[in-house]
Amino acid sequence: MHYLLTYDLVPDYLERRGEYRDAHLKLAWAAVERGELMLAGALTDPVDTAVLLFKGDTPQAAQAFAQADPYVRAGLVARWRVREWTTVVGEGATTPIR
Repeated sequence: MHYLLTYDLVPDYLERRGEYRDAHLKLAWAAVERGELMLAGALTDPVDTAVLLFKGDTPQAAQAFAQADPYVRAGLVARWRVREWTTVVGEGATTPIR
């Protein structure tokens, strides 16, 4: 299954993220290496949301990531949530329908 972890970013996120970015990226790449995190990044114009795509049997990896994320701990994320995403089209779809 796929799970989307969505961050609502604080208005001064870009100005404040610098000191936490290396630790955030280290956490993210470790999740990639474990096969949990597929893609991640911030939406632009405006930079007010970030989306992280996780794959697994439960939402636990996405939830644990958010709880450990330096961005969340430092208050750069106003709100986060995890939702199951039923993917049906594409090479990586977990529930392909033709």
